[in-house]
Parts: sequence; C-alpha cells; structure tokens
Amino acid sequence: MRLAVNLGYMGLSSSADMLTLAKEADRLGYDSAWVAEAYGSDAVTFLSWIGASTERIALGSAVMQIPARTPAMTAMTAATLDHLSGGRFRLGLGVSGPQVSEGWHGVRFDKPLGRTREYVEIVRLALSRQRLAYAGTHFTLPLPDGPGKALKLTIAPTQTHLPVYLAAVGPKNLELTGEIADGWLAIFFSPEHSGDIVESIAIGRRAAGRGSDDDPMAGFDIVPTVPVVVTDDVEAGAAAVAAYSALYIGGMGSREKNFYNQLACRMGFEDEAARVQELFLAGQHRDAAEAVPFEFIDATALIGPPERIRERATRYAAAGVTTLGVSPFALTIEERVETLRVMADLVPTTVQEAPTP
Repeated sequence: MRLAVNLGYMGLSSSADMLTLAKEADRLGYDSAWVAEAYGSDAVTFLSWIGASTERIALGSAVMQIPARTPAMTAMTAATLDHLSGGRFRLGLGVSGPQVSEGWHGVRFDKPLGRTREYVEIVRLALSRQRLAYAGTHFTLPLPDGPGKALKLTIAPTQTHLPVYLAAVGPKNLELTGEIADGWLAIFFSPEHSGDIVESIAIGRRAAGRGSDDDPMAGFDIVPTVPVVVTDDVEAGAAAVAAYSALYIGGMGSREKNFYNQLACRMGFEDEAARVQELFLAGQHRDAAEAVPFEFIDATALIGPPERIRERATRYAAAGVTTLGVSPFALTIEERVETLRVMADLVPTTVQEAPTP
C-alpha cells in the first residue's frame, strides 16, 4: 500500500502550509499529493506551484470539477501539467454536486453518469491526439451547424497513458468508475463497510474486460482520503475530525440530495445522519459536529497512538486500498508534518508507477 497526502484546498490550510506538506511528503517518499477545489482556490494552479517545488511526487487533482471545464479544456490542462511535471500528473475528475454545479458554474446537474462517461471519452480522445470529433447525448464536437472543425491537441502528455481517477459515492457511479477509470478517489472509506463498494467497482471492471480473469481489480488504484490524528486521547482525536464529518454529512448538499449523507445511511447510521443534517442545516454546526457518532469517525479515520493507527492501517490494505491518502488533522503545521513522518514510519512507502489500464 502506497502513501499519498491530501492537501485539500486553500482556506482549510494556508498556501505556505500546503506547500510545506507537499515538499515533506516528497522527501519522505510519498507516492502522490492531491489537491482539491470547490468554489475557492482551484486545483490546477496549486498543482503547478507544487510541481515546480518538488522532484518526484505525483500530482493529482482531487478533483477537477467536470462542470467547471469543457472536456477539451481539461485535456489541454492535463497534457500541460503532465509535460511541465515530467509525467507526474494524475487526472482526478468529479461531477461535484447540484448546489455547486448549478449555483456556482451554472451547469445543470442532469444525468451525471452519462455526462461523466462522455466527458472521460472526450478527454481520452483528445489526450491520444486524435482529431476531436464526437457525437454524444451530452457533447457534440464539432457543433454540426457552424464553422467549427475537428482539431487535434498540439502537445502531448509525457505519459503514454495518463491515469484518470473518478470521485464516486453511489453504487452506479462506482460501477462506472470501475468501467472507465484507472482509479477511485474515495471519501469516508471504512474497511468494515467496503465489501459491497469494492464489488461495485469490480462489476464495472468485469463489464469492461479490465484487470485479469482472476482479479478484475488488478491495476486499479483505490485512493481514500483518510483523516489522521496521532494522539493518546482517542476521544479527543475523534472530536478533532467531527466538524469535517458534519460538514459533509449535514451540509454538502440539500436535504433531498446529499450523497455523503446517503453514504452514512448505507453504512448503518440512518438516524444519526438525519440528526446531523437537521442540526447543520439549522445553522447549529457545533451541535451537528457533536452529533456525529464516534463509531462513524473511528470507522473512516485513523485516530490514536501509533500502535493503534498501525493496526488500523493494515485493515485498509486488506480491504483493497492501494494508496492511502493521508489528511493530517492538527492545529499547527509542525504537528501536521510530524503526522506525515509518523505515517511514513508506520506504513512503509514504495515508489511505484501510476496504475495501468
């Protein structure tokens, strides 16, 4: 199991702290560094900055939002980042959610599975430097009633195959991820609740004839973002993660459509997820955090002294995780850097190539 660092986005951390963590992860031999975007700092600019300041670590977008860019623009950006970084880029994509897609980008959150499938097909077509001609339900290139022509990307990515990752939560989206992507960017991944989730990906892999006959998951990269708190006080460690959990379960979506709340329900926390959402949407954010059950946090984070974290990390590997995305939860940058060092000692890191299709 490889190690990655998830840097989030500016606002949760300062830009200087994010760069410090990326450089330390690079020095420690971490496999990859991932940067997010919502409606503040974008992933691309940060990855360019980090790439210029590091030597080996792979650079991943977690995620570049599908409604924010045309597929051709995403292909241009991916090829440029891969070239500038010497072949270190990994393209993570996601549809975001209705509130961001429609409220921030002005793009209807309609038929996300079909749109994602076509988007990835166009990105791969462009990166292969074929002329961009595509006739789909959601995308048509060139437009049939104008002067547009089928163009070809003028630069090539450094990697022969630039890995594509998808952020997915629901079962059908997970099947699609297994079918068309090289990896999965997971959130709130629990080893004890992962059987059906990984099987959904395997269904997609089998349908596409990917992997091997014996192991459809061969060559596929499972990358969960896992909060890590190194502490002798497990209860206090859980409390440090509670606000993050409450934000997603309670506030990342409407009352009717919140994918993370639905995920918590599928894990068996229906009543607790409803309570967290009720409190969060009422503006009672502190109460919402206190309502997140310890069992949920402990199932989806690594909390406690090093010995406890080591034992827990082995369960992620046993559940099929190939790259553990460390999200260090601590007040100071010094403590977050130390968290990366502790994890490097607990989970031996190996330099490996990006997954192949």
